[in-house]
Amino acid sequence: MKTALDLAKENFRNLRPCAHGADFLEAADKSGLKREQILDFSSSVNPLGASSKVLEAVEDAFCQIPSYPDSSSTALRDAIAKHYSGISRDNVVIGNGSTELIYLFAEAFMRKDDVAIVPAPSFGEYENAVKKTGEKVRYVKLGKDFQVNPTNFVRAMTGKAKIVYFCNPNNPTSVLTSPEKLTEIIGKALAKDILVFLDEDFLEFVENGEKYSMISMVKEFPNLFVLKSFTKIYGLTGLRIGYGIGSEEVISILCNAKIPWNVNCLAQSAALVALDDEEHLKKTLRLVKEEKAFLVRQLEKFKVFKLYPPDANFIFMDIRKSGLTAAQLKEKMLSCGILIRDCSSFAGLDEFFVRVAVKTRRENEKLSAVLKEIVG
Repeated sequence: MKTALDLAKENFRNLRPCAHGADFLEAADKSGLKREQILDFSSSVNPLGASSKVLEAVEDAFCQIPSYPDSSSTALRDAIAKHYSGISRDNVVIGNGSTELIYLFAEAFMRKDDVAIVPAPSFGEYENAVKKTGEKVRYVKLGKDFQVNPTNFVRAMTGKAKIVYFCNPNNPTSVLTSPEKLTEIIGKALAKDILVFLDEDFLEFVENGEKYSMISMVKEFPNLFVLKSFTKIYGLTGLRIGYGIGSEEVISILCNAKIPWNVNCLAQSAALVALDDEEHLKKTLRLVKEEKAFLVRQLEKFKVFKLYPPDANFIFMDIRKSGLTAAQLKEKMLSCGILIRDCSSFAGLDEFFVRVAVKTRRENEKLSAVLKEIVG
């Protein structure tokens, strides 16, 4: 019999998992520490975790476990439509984490010889989702200080370009792109029958972030799909639930293409309560604003680091003047019980960039102290 590699589809043979933060098991194995002994600055999620109301909702939903969940997530789609003005349930699709929707979108719309346009650097799952379909990625390098230049993206919309991916604020750079720039790109893409996949997973962490969201534009631009998540701001990371907003036609295709029962009953119940918990959201935003300013001040004391002004809840740094690579700094930090994100796996970056999340004061002080021990 032929090997499994011989029998696999060609586009699956060389597919590899995307590198991510929060690799606790590997970190614990490498360091010899227990998971609870490691402070995770590598994943940029709510430092307070899920709210007490959400945890109560999850507990109350345990009785639903013997039954199938609502395959269409109807109640949650209605709640999301109510949360934003001008859209209906038919403009919303729910995913098993926002990552499922990244892959589903590529699977639904990438045809043979199509090309996806991806910023470099940006979230690696966009590339992997496209590669899984067997098609190709065209990278557009970000400009000075990792800013988006619309002209460069419009110039890349040639040949069989089908989808333009964006992350706003961008991961890993924490840089926000203005609605004016995005509107220019989306409009040019519409004229060329190109879809725009706009990932706003971190936008809630931006001060007055609702002013920068493009959700209100999905009726004007039928080629626009906006991705949102309950992972980051709401802290439902382990439950895996996200959603997307777009035209009724796009959403219909995605809802029909997704697997049945893709989101479990606990996640749906938690998301319904999280969406309505304004008190926890305000508390989170106050903390992130205060602690981001504190952490920036602390990190600016290290003259061997170049910080890029963060718009999201994480800070992106060039550490080459420290004499260490990102991998070396990550290893040294881990030996002290702190996990940071080595960004060398991102397309367009070399081995000298790291990313750290904004956490609580005690944790941020610990990060600063350990950095001082390592780099002086």
